[in-house]
Amino acid sequence: MKKLVCSTPLYMALLVSFFCAVAFAQDPTKVEPTHYKLAFENEYVQVVSVHYGPHEKSGLHAHPGGVVVVITAGHLRFTDENGKTQEVSAKPGEARWFPPFKHKVENLGATSYNAVYIGIKNKHLNNEASLKGGPSEMDAQTKKLVAEALLAAMK
Repeated sequence: MKKLVCSTPLYMALLVSFFCAVAFAQDPTKVEPTHYKLAFENEYVQVVSVHYGPHEKSGLHAHPGGVVVVITAGHLRFTDENGKTQEVSAKPGEARWFPPFKHKVENLGATSYNAVYIGIKNKHLNNEASLKGGPSEMDAQTKKLVAEALLAAMK
C-alpha cells in the first residue's frame, strides 16, 4: 500500500507534464487537424493545407514564420494570444509573409476558405525575415529569404 501512495504523486506529475507538453506544442496539424493538413515537411519547411468551412472556428495554435498563399477568397478574423483581433479579406492568389505567431481563426464568410501555409523552420532565416513585424505583402528581402529556404529544402 505504501508503494501505491508514493507512486501516485509521481503518476500525477507525469500526467500533468504530458498534458502541458501537448498544450505547448501548438502545431496546427496536431491541435487543429480539421483545418490544417500536413502536405510536406523536412528540416527546412512545413507546408500545410488550410481549410475552413463557412463560419468555422479554430482553437489557439502556433505557426512558424512563413508565407500563406490564398487559394479561395475568405473573410477571416484572427485573434492573437492576447485577445487582439484583426479582420482580413483574403484574395485568391495573394501571398503574405507572417512572422511566428499564435492565434485563433474564425471564417466569417458563408463559403469555404482554402490556402497553403509554408512555414520556414530555419530559425536564422525566420528571424531575419521577421524583423519587419506584422503581416505584410512580401517585399524583395522576404522573397529572397523564402526562395533561399525553399532552395535549401530541395537539396
